[in-house]
Amino acid sequence: MQNNKRIVEVIIFLLVLGNVFFGYSYFRTYKELQTVKSVGANVESNKKVANFALLFIKKVLQADKEVDFETRLSLENAVRELNDEEIMAEWQKFTGSKTEADAQNSVKRLLELLITKIQK
Repeated sequence: MQNNKRIVEVIIFLLVLGNVFFGYSYFRTYKELQTVKSVGANVESNKKVANFALLFIKKVLQADKEVDFETRLSLENAVRELNDEEIMAEWQKFTGSKTEADAQNSVKRLLELLITKIQK
């Protein structure tokens, strides 16, 4: 009788110990998963910013003529897809430039911001 009680106590202790071990493993794995998801989202964001920067360079900076409506529309859609308020604000400063000097300064700031975003 005393022997059976001791066996039950040992089994309960082992079950509790197992629960603590698996609970700890679960939370550690959950934290790792959150980190991986965060890194994945950051990589995806960087890819979008890099694609926009490349599109901007090809369609605006390397253009040998005035940028047409379709190109402006595709650039506008691309910048909106980034969901980044800073980039959007710089984009609006660029598109709202009144003089060529303002536009050139806006382009410099926009490209600097894009590169900075990619580096993060």
